[in-house]
Amino acid sequence: MESIHQILDVIHLSSQKDILATIIDVQGSAYRKEGTSMLFKEDGTRVGLLSAGCIEDDLAERVKDLFNDGLSQTIVFDMRAEDDLSWGQGAGCNGVLRVLLEPVGHCLRSHLHTLETYLEAGKSVVIMKKLTHDYSVTDYIFLTEDHQLFGEWQGSIPARIKCLLDSRSPIVKSGIIYMEELSAPVYLHHYQPKSRLIIFGAGQDAIPLVQFASKAGFSVLVSDWRPALCNKDNFPSATECIVDFPVAAIKQIHFRPDDHVIVLTHNFKRDQELLQLLANEKLGYLGVLGSRARTLRLLSNGEDLGNIRTPVGLPIGAEGPEEIAISIVADLIRVKRLQKNSKMDAMR
Repeated sequence: MESIHQILDVIHLSSQKDILATIIDVQGSAYRKEGTSMLFKEDGTRVGLLSAGCIEDDLAERVKDLFNDGLSQTIVFDMRAEDDLSWGQGAGCNGVLRVLLEPVGHCLRSHLHTLETYLEAGKSVVIMKKLTHDYSVTDYIFLTEDHQLFGEWQGSIPARIKCLLDSRSPIVKSGIIYMEELSAPVYLHHYQPKSRLIIFGAGQDAIPLVQFASKAGFSVLVSDWRPALCNKDNFPSATECIVDFPVAAIKQIHFRPDDHVIVLTHNFKRDQELLQLLANEKLGYLGVLGSRARTLRLLSNGEDLGNIRTPVGLPIGAEGPEEIAISIVADLIRVKRLQKNSKMDAMR
């Protein structure tokens, strides 16, 4: 998952000084790519991860001098050396990373809270940071998909960025580009809302599925008509629990084209009702727990399965709730990546 969601969960509640670290450029291979962020707090707490542990300790020492001066700076890590002659770690990852370090002052903290609000509403946001020759930040602006602007920016917004927004582009390649209109390099990143997983059915096998999907970066909604099952005690990591029968529950959900939906109530009539109600919804993923034969029976009259994934999950021979949950989450991640790549291909 993007670490920014973890960071936004805690940053507006912080009463101490924070440093936001972001990978803004990668040359060669690296554990994480441009746009990955991490938060360093003054008390030593860290949120997120930039590498496989190769650079975090080094950064933790460097940020100590930034908590008070309020100035941003970019650190370059050359990970290509296989010995310890470069900067002491000898990771040999074959990549050069530029990591931007930004003290989080009152204004940036407020704007990050606004970013969180848009992402929670299901709206994507582009960040543009104007950089100096040594890659410190002079200005930054957030631009939402519905053309709302917020940030600290002097002057006009480049037409190139406006064109991306006007086309409702789903993808902005993260990284540094040079903008002639500004006579300066800028860093661009497209923040996407969390992918949403909607689970119908709150039985025991849904518990590990919600846990694993949440850890993998999905915003998980659980719905079931049984209050003894569908509650925050059983699903503490779920963003929402809807206790209602299928017809009423679906009326409370505004489905999006990139939603992932899984039906696993273990009640034949409820599953059948849900598939009938979901038939007209445009979804990114629809899976049904159970055999292909059972799902065909759910559709009645031997209807074609269409885009329904059944049995849901990757075919890894999973047994038991935990293994089945792992197979399902792995398939969700696979499909999400394929959908993202297809969008990028369509733009080329």
